[in-house]
Parts: sequence; C-alpha cells; structure tokens
Amino acid sequence: MTKRRKKALGTLLAGLLGLLFAWLQQQGYVEPAYKQAVESQPGQYRVIRVVDGDTITIDMHGTDETIRLIGVDTPETNDPRKEVQCFGSAATDFTKKLIGKNTVRLQSDPTNTNRDRYNRLLRYVYLPNNQLVNAEIIKQGYGFAYTSFPFEKLNEFKQYQKQAEENNLGLWQQCDVTSEESGQTYTNPE
Repeated sequence: MTKRRKKALGTLLAGLLGLLFAWLQQQGYVEPAYKQAVESQPGQYRVIRVVDGDTITIDMHGTDETIRLIGVDTPETNDPRKEVQCFGSAATDFTKKLIGKNTVRLQSDPTNTNRDRYNRLLRYVYLPNNQLVNAEIIKQGYGFAYTSFPFEKLNEFKQYQKQAEENNLGLWQQCDVTSEESGQTYTNPE
C-alpha cells in the first residue's frame, strides 16, 4: 500500500469515527464534549441560574447547590418579606451578564463559615479569567460590601464600595441608600 493510500484510509477512518461519535452523542450514549470538559476540570461548576445579584445555583456533581457570594449584598428581588428594592433587578441582570455561560470556580473563606443559616454555601466565585464576581459587583455599584460577618477580603471590598460611591456608580446614582442595623435599604429617590 502506498503512502498516499494509507493517508487517505487514515483520513477516512478518522472521519467515520467522528461520525460514529456524533451519532452516539445524539443517541444519548455519550455525553456532549462540553459537559465532559467541564466535569473533567476539578473545581469548575456550571451555573444553572442566577437567583439574584448575590446568589447563584450551580450543578455540583449532579446536585443543585445554592451559592451565596461572600462579602457582597445586593438589593433584594426574592425576599417575600420585602418589596423588590431599587436596583435589585439591575443587580440580578448584571450578575447574569457577568457570569454568562461561563463555568465558575468556587473558593471558601477560612475566616467565614461554610454555610449560612439558609444552608447556602458561602463562596467567592471566580470566572475562568480569574475575575472575582463578588468584587466586580461592588466595584460596578450593583451591591455593597456586606460587613456583618468577617471575611478575608473585607477591607478590599469596603474600598471598592467607597470608590463606587465616590464615582456615583450604579445604585449609588440611582437609589437612596440608608443604613440600618440589619444592613442597607434601597429606595427609589422621590
């Protein structure tokens, strides 16, 4: 057999294997390649949905897990005890847009607890480009530094909030923000 025929036969076999693999995926015998790639990267999780500006749900090894972003609080959109707060929908939309279709990497904080009182995992959330979602929400004015509990990045997040306030970004421009003992309240300006 000549080199040319061997090469043609190899190309033909590779093409047939590719078609067979695609057919097996279509029939459900093989998981899609993107899912395999995500699951083969330890610590990378697919975001199922953005609950609100500071809470997401991920697929953690086949289980839906709710993640509360450490150190950031955004205006409420889902609390049945409260009305949707000023900039709440915008904060949720910002988080959705920021995460997009990316997988995320989670990191716990050694100075914080593992879960909150609602049994949500408390985590820093990183995008594939290593951008910290928690910090970006504060930097862009879609939330504030949540200082009720200790966390390693507390001073850093307070600085981001101060800069967003000084630059009149996001909710700092659109809402009247007042402090209360339990946190911040956001109201539409009169």
